[in-house]
Amino acid sequence: MTDDVKLLMLAGDYVEDYEIMVPYQALSMLGYTVDVVCPDKKAGDKVLTAIHDFEGAQTYSEKPGHAFTLTADFDAIDTDDYLGLIVPGGRAPEYLRLNPRVLEIVRAFADRPLAAICHGAQLLAAAGVIKGRKVSAYPACKPEVELAGGIYADIAVTDAVTDGELVSAPAWPAHPAWLAQFLKVLGANISI
Repeated sequence: MTDDVKLLMLAGDYVEDYEIMVPYQALSMLGYTVDVVCPDKKAGDKVLTAIHDFEGAQTYSEKPGHAFTLTADFDAIDTDDYLGLIVPGGRAPEYLRLNPRVLEIVRAFADRPLAAICHGAQLLAAAGVIKGRKVSAYPACKPEVELAGGIYADIAVTDAVTDGELVSAPAWPAHPAWLAQFLKVLGANISI
């Protein structure tokens, strides 16, 4: 069904574990080729992940996650080879947004299928691709979304929002809604 369809995912150390693992595995299971890249790293290199959980504190807790093996070379990426982009959250977007090439990549998908979750909105804001668009993110990212001209979607942690070809969600509990909406934007026809 999707054997020749490639998706790109941006990663970095301390990306949120579920937000890289679950979309990678789910989209791969459906037949998409998902190239996961990180600046200054190549296929076979690893990024560390962090597990963020909601345990009743004023913000999420953080624990060590898994080491995720990258599937492609960052320096070899040609955005024209990809149908869509996935931007997971965690702490990685905080520093990835300082990389000019990362911002170029995000801008290349401004009008194409683009899925961002949690702190992934930090990359969207820094790349300047959310002005006038409805965007969800982890609530602590609301000021950045609004300062970048986006319309912050204050939705349940299990929900997602689609604005054109941009699909966003507040955190990993939204995976079922977020991935379903992203698949619709990708044009996937899945029935069970």
